[in-house]
Amino acid sequence: MSTKLHEIARRMKYGKPVVIVSGLPRSGTSMAMKMLEAGGMELVVDNIRTADEDNPKGYYEDERVKDLAGMTDKRWLKEARGKVIKVVSSLLNYLPENNAYKVVFMRRNLHEVLASQTKMLVRREEESHSEDEDLLTMYTSHLEKVTFQLRFRPNFRALYLDYSEVVQDPSTAACRIADFIGDELDVDRMASAVDGSLYRNRRTSDGSPTDAAS
Repeated sequence: MSTKLHEIARRMKYGKPVVIVSGLPRSGTSMAMKMLEAGGMELVVDNIRTADEDNPKGYYEDERVKDLAGMTDKRWLKEARGKVIKVVSSLLNYLPENNAYKVVFMRRNLHEVLASQTKMLVRREEESHSEDEDLLTMYTSHLEKVTFQLRFRPNFRALYLDYSEVVQDPSTAACRIADFIGDELDVDRMASAVDGSLYRNRRTSDGSPTDAAS
């Protein structure tokens, strides 16, 4: 069966897909949410977590997502069909099977992710209880498992985007997202929603800071 026929069959069974923005914390998920909002999609957010120094544009979260692992009644997610909701990668496995999902998955250099998470903890006067190397190993394994799960869960489709590439070429990223979602999104507004000045904690492939790091 062709991809188009698969899409039609999926739409008939589940209705419009729930668009999920996912990735590790500090991987660019809020940026992706901002792009989709600018493109014209409706977001599922509660605005309980407000913008701060770490995310000056906002977090775009819904607190109910945090309880997915232990939640028995997930019927509220049907209301997100045709809309966008952010779900951290560790909770994707708890999404119910009675929806179709299109997942915009943000990837980022893991050294940058750790550096950003560390700065956030420092600002909150909290401490990390794991060594960086242990976290790198854990994140690498976790992402491999998530990629495998997304590939073989029949009601999931995924688009993988690299954070640095989105910042460097937001127009191409916006077009890729619009093609993946399949709706008439405003790609120019999506591209303009990317704020390159917020790309902090830049690292090279070996984890060392670049001259642009902040």
